Amino acid sequence: MRFSHGSTSTPTAIAVPPSLALPVIEAAFPRRLHEYWPKLQEKTRAWLLEKRLMPAGTVEEQADGLCYTDLMAGYYLGAPDEVLQAIADFSAWFFVWDDRHDRDIVHGRTAAWRRLRRHLHTALETPRTHLHHADPLVAGFADSVLRLYGFLPATWNARFARHFHAVIEAYDREFHNRAHGVVPGVEEYLALRRLTFAHWIWTDLLEPSAGRELPDRVRAHPAYRRAALLSQEFAAWYNDLCSLPKEIAGDEVHNLGISLITHEKMTLEEAIADLRRRIEECVAEFPLAEREVLRFADALADGTADGKELGDTVRSCVANMRNWFSSVYWFHHESGRYMVDSWDDRSTPPYVDNEAAR
Repeated sequence: MRFSHGSTSTPTAIAVPPSLALPVIEAAFPRRLHEYWPKLQEKTRAWLLEKRLMPAGTVEEQADGLCYTDLMAGYYLGAPDEVLQAIADFSAWFFVWDDRHDRDIVHGRTAAWRRLRRHLHTALETPRTHLHHADPLVAGFADSVLRLYGFLPATWNARFARHFHAVIEAYDREFHNRAHGVVPGVEEYLALRRLTFAHWIWTDLLEPSAGRELPDRVRAHPAYRRAALLSQEFAAWYNDLCSLPKEIAGDEVHNLGISLITHEKMTLEEAIADLRRRIEECVAEFPLAEREVLRFADALADGTADGKELGDTVRSCVANMRNWFSSVYWFHHESGRYMVDSWDDRSTPPYVDNEAAR
């Protein structure tokens, strides 16, 4: 049991179910929140209202308890306030988009999804022209992307756009799989999950948080890439572990556990054990990768001012990769997004627009 920062000034005790507990995270990955967090929460709440991404009543009743800002404030430590605000608003948008995607599937809104997919692709390239789009989800996306594009050079923006185009297409593949009841094979799922979880987007955002774009030779270095991947794989697979019972009950097809059960003929208990093994390996291997990255950062500090700055940027990025473990872990136990037992209808989250027509 630990005490949550939560969404109020009064700490509340969080008891992690034994099936989901990872004592090594609780012991060796201490959680901190960016000092801007209280203001971040307030401003993201206002942004969701301004952009009409959630109804006013939902923002009032649900936004703080969903803990979206807590997740980002526990990750991008050291980021300038305006950078963290842009990231937090983008993250909140991402969750709303994920919910729209889910409801479009549930209600068979194929045409609406295709239209949204097309608009998001174009907004990614020309966000300024989509700021007043009729669909609040497109307008909110354009606003957050335009702000993110203001921090680093055009080369970073182009990379972010390339990575997010791939995320949109991965969501389209998930739409097809879920609409047709297709459970992807394990290797197919692992590759797709890296995109639907936006591994490289959250990794890209480490750079504006640190205040500098990393050159390709640094980002492609095996140690840097390995540490980044371990932190993101942990997050995606832990999410799958926490979501597995709910998604099995809802006849879901996109979960590593479901792929293991379907294609590897595992029992539910075996699939959970396999998920935990993968998760625990990520946690165990990260400190080794982290040490390699720190050695690499030392080597970059070649005596020049630029070399020192580059080394410092790499250290900042890998420190925040470490923060992702604890932030993701506690988010899953604090956020109302995963408290399915408290919902009136286990198939319909209380924070989504569940209208059948759009």
